[in-house]
Amino acid sequence: MGWESRIARAFAMDEAAWARHANPWSGWTRVATLPLLVLAAWSRVWIGPWWAVALFAALLAWTWVNPRAFPPPRGTAGWTSRGVLGERHWLARDAHPVPVHHRHVPHLLTALAALGLPFLAWGVAMLQPWPTLFGLALAMLGKLWFVDRMVWLQRDMEGGPRS
Repeated sequence: MGWESRIARAFAMDEAAWARHANPWSGWTRVATLPLLVLAAWSRVWIGPWWAVALFAALLAWTWVNPRAFPPPRGTAGWTSRGVLGERHWLARDAHPVPVHHRHVPHLLTALAALGLPFLAWGVAMLQPWPTLFGLALAMLGKLWFVDRMVWLQRDMEGGPRS
């Protein structure tokens, strides 16, 4: 079992949660979570450390609630919906192998996202805007590109229109 599967297990993602997470509202509000976490950490300057910790904790709780907060979508033709469906294929790749051209790129995109985290952490800790923004940009680029790759994987695994 890969680390991604362990994370999914920690989030208790059952069939119902995955179906609800395919809602575009779930996907797009999840995308907004990292910038909001950064803002919450930075807010210690404006609202004080304890309020910032409370805000940060509420956002972390939101990451667990998010996949359950919205109803299942009416359809799954949208980009974020297909990305979630592709991620399910990716997480099940040990049981159901993915096509060869999808086996390495998601790991590289995850590494790209992770590459931004030291810059992001340092920038937030030192209240330096440029490392913060650079790290956030790398993390978001890696994550969104990963989702786009999951859309491609979903299409290859299930068929569907090429967009």
